[in-house]
Amino acid sequence: MTKVKTRKKIAVIGPVYPFKGGISHYTGLLVRALSERFKVRTVSYSMQYPKILFKKEQRNYEDDSFKIDGTEYLINTANPFNIISVARNINRWKPDLVIIEWWHPYFAPCYMILCSVLKAKILFTCHNVFPHERFPMDRLLTRMTLRKGDHFILHSSKEADELKTILKDASYRVNMHPTYNAFQMRPLAEAAPHEKTLLFFGFVRPYKGLHILIRAMAECPGVRLMIVGDFGGHKEEYLNEIRECGITERTEIHDGYIPDHEVQNYFESADAVVLPYIDATQSGIAQIAFGFRKPVIATEVGGLPEVVTDGETGVLCKPNDPKALSSAISRFFELRDQVDFEENINKDSDRFSWEHMVDTISSLAGLE
Repeated sequence: MTKVKTRKKIAVIGPVYPFKGGISHYTGLLVRALSERFKVRTVSYSMQYPKILFKKEQRNYEDDSFKIDGTEYLINTANPFNIISVARNINRWKPDLVIIEWWHPYFAPCYMILCSVLKAKILFTCHNVFPHERFPMDRLLTRMTLRKGDHFILHSSKEADELKTILKDASYRVNMHPTYNAFQMRPLAEAAPHEKTLLFFGFVRPYKGLHILIRAMAECPGVRLMIVGDFGGHKEEYLNEIRECGITERTEIHDGYIPDHEVQNYFESADAVVLPYIDATQSGIAQIAFGFRKPVIATEVGGLPEVVTDGETGVLCKPNDPKALSSAISRFFELRDQVDFEENINKDSDRFSWEHMVDTISSLAGLE
């Protein structure tokens, strides 16, 4: 009698619904894609960040489109005894691979304890090797944690280079950040005539270069700007800059966390999404844009040139330069009459698929 081969087992550790943010969305979509081929167990946090460090509400129950049934909210990231207990719990399940989401050294103590107890192979998916806002000891904490991993997935060549500065012989693959297509809650509407409109979306942080975009907009008459996201308490300084640049009448602001079911409204209303980053590794915002078949105007930093093909799926320009960005915006609207950006994004979609991501993980970790 022929034995039926049992599917390999993967435990995934990271934030998922109802936790907010792009990494939560990413983890949920990764679990769904892995579940097509493997037995997957999703382990999330009972406490992600202490309130003293993250005073805003960390969860959002308004939209469960990214919900993963069966998720176990077990890990208290600040309780060593809990972390050891969770690791032993996972060991009893006997996974073939444990995937851990890595993006900030806050998780270093938690993950170091977890990895020391886990018996399976460990793969880190690194959204950032080092944090965007650097601080003392972040490099040491990152190295001490990631050296406990067996394999690594990076989303840009820059991230791979950074990993090699702390782990010279790391076993890794670069796989482009997959597309966030789950934000499309309804069929895409036919484009209606409207004013030229650009979208800046997501958490507002200094490295994302919104102040550069505001200055560039002063040189782009007839173009509207939508700024949609959480200003994190720095809204007034951006409002002052908008007034000084004389673009108040052409700027629309939606401050705060945007529920998942509202995301489509903003992307559908835009001609292109702008990523004026001064520094970057990669960007989930670009992949939300591509999920809506929207072109991206981006700066040539980090992994963005690996994602956006200049003149085909968007337009690239040098960073930290309002004139260069205003020229890129003008060039985009000129190209729009000659280039089918939407068709080019469709043609380029395979390398950004979740299936491709699962192929990469399976090959790297020897699960095939």
